[in-house]
Amino acid sequence: MGKPTGFKEFPRENLAYAPVADRLTHYQEFSVLPKDMATQGGRCMDCGIPFCHDACPIHNTIPDWNDLVYRDRWQEALDVLHATNNFPEFTGRICPAPCEEACTVTLIGDAVSIKNIEWAIAARGWQEGWITPQIAPHKTGKKIAIVGSGPAGLACAQQLARAGHNVVVFEKEDKIGGLMRYGIPNFKFDKNIIDRRLQQMRAEGVDFRTHAHIGSAAFPARQLLDDYDAIVLTGGAEDPRLLHHSVAGSTMNGVYAAMDFLRNNTKRLFNVKHQPFISAHGKHVVVIGGGDTGSDCIGTSNRHGAAKITQIEILPRPEDAPDPLKTWPNWPNKYRTSTSQEEGCERLFGIDTLEVCGHDGVLTHIRCERVTWQQNNGAWQKQSVPNSGFEIKADLVLLAMGFLHPVHQGMLDDLGVDYDKRGNVKANTASYQTSLGKKVFTAGDMRSGQSLVVRAINEGRQAAHAVDEYLMQRPSSLPKE
Repeated sequence: MGKPTGFKEFPRENLAYAPVADRLTHYQEFSVLPKDMATQGGRCMDCGIPFCHDACPIHNTIPDWNDLVYRDRWQEALDVLHATNNFPEFTGRICPAPCEEACTVTLIGDAVSIKNIEWAIAARGWQEGWITPQIAPHKTGKKIAIVGSGPAGLACAQQLARAGHNVVVFEKEDKIGGLMRYGIPNFKFDKNIIDRRLQQMRAEGVDFRTHAHIGSAAFPARQLLDDYDAIVLTGGAEDPRLLHHSVAGSTMNGVYAAMDFLRNNTKRLFNVKHQPFISAHGKHVVVIGGGDTGSDCIGTSNRHGAAKITQIEILPRPEDAPDPLKTWPNWPNKYRTSTSQEEGCERLFGIDTLEVCGHDGVLTHIRCERVTWQQNNGAWQKQSVPNSGFEIKADLVLLAMGFLHPVHQGMLDDLGVDYDKRGNVKANTASYQTSLGKKVFTAGDMRSGQSLVVRAINEGRQAAHAVDEYLMQRPSSLPKE
C-alpha cells in the first residue's frame, strides 16, 4: 500500500491552524490541510494485516484509498471511500480517528494521517464536481419515516432513497442535522458542510420535514404506524447526565447542561429564535467533564470572552505517551490537548464536585475535593483524599458529563418500545428491529447510547439494509456495512 518505505522516508504532516488570537474573533473553521496529501498517502505501509480496518467503526478500506491518493487517482479513492461512508467530509472533521491509534506505524512512530486524507478526498470530490445525486432508476412505492436527522438518520435515509423507497425525515428543530447542526460549534464543523449534502439528498428524493416533533400533540407518534410501511427511530441520546442529586445547589441558576449552552450559542450565531442567550463573557466558567463536549464549551466560552475557564475531570490525568506495546491496537487512554484547550483553560484532574454555592440565588463558586481511584476485585472505586477540599470561583457551570440515554417521555413512551438495561431502545445489530415488531426499527445513539458520529453512520447504513430486506422480502442490494 502506498510506498512500502514511505513511512520511513516521509514525516507525518498535521493540520495547520490559524493563530489563537485570530481564530478567537470568529466562529469559522480554522484548520488547513497539508498541501501534499499524496505523500501522506504514501506513508501507508504494506503491513499485511491492516488493523485500521477493525478499529474504524464504519470499516473503511483505508489502505486502498491511501494507495490511490498516493498514485494521484483521487476519483477512484472517493469511490472507495463512499463505498463505506456516506459523509466522509463529516468524519474527516469530527471523528477522533481510532483508526490512527490502530495504525501499525504507531508502533514505531507517527501514524498515517488517515483522518486528514479522508477529509482531503472528500474535499477534492466536491471541488471537482464528482459528488452528484445518485437517483434510483425505479421506485418501490414503499414509504419510510425516519425520526431524527443526525448522522444515523441521514445515512439511513440516503441509502433507502437510493434503493428506490420514498423516504421522509422528521426533525424537531428548524434545520436538519441533529446534534451536528447546533450541538457541535461552527468553528469545529461548518454547517455549510451539512447543507451541501442535504442538497444531494433532496435531489435523490429524500423529503425533509422540520419543526416536526414526533411525540408532541401536533405529531402523535402512533400516527406514523398508520401512515408508513416502516419507521426508523434515530433520535439520538439526548438525556444529559447531570450532577448527582446529593450535590447541593446543582439546580442553581447559572448551572447548565453543556448541550443547552452549545445549542444556545449556535442558534444565536445563525439568528435562530432561542431562549435567552447564555453568555460566558467576563465570567469565571467551570466546565465539569473532560471529553469533546467539554472542549467545545471551552472553545465557545473563549470566543465569548470569558474571564477564566477551569475544566475539571473526576478521573486521574492520563499518561502523556502510554507504551504502544501495551495498548496497541486499542484506543489508548492518553493525555490529549484539543485546539480549544490550547486557546486557554486550566485543566484539573482527579476532582470531584461536592457542592454548588451561591448567595441569594446567584452562583459564586463550587466546592470540590481531590480523589484517587483504586481497584477492588477488578472494579475501580473512588476514594476521597483527606483534607483536600478547595473552592473554585464560578459564575457559570457547564455540565459536560455525557448522556444517559434517549429521552423517554414523548415518542418512545407513546410508542411503547422496550428499553435495555441502560435505558436505550432495545434492538440488536442484526435486524435493528424494536420490540414493536418488524415495522419499527432503531439505529444510532438511540439504540447504542452515546457514541461517535462515524458509528452512527455505520448503524444507519446497516439499518437501511435491514429495512430494505423487510420491505422487499428479498436479499437487499444495499451494502450491509
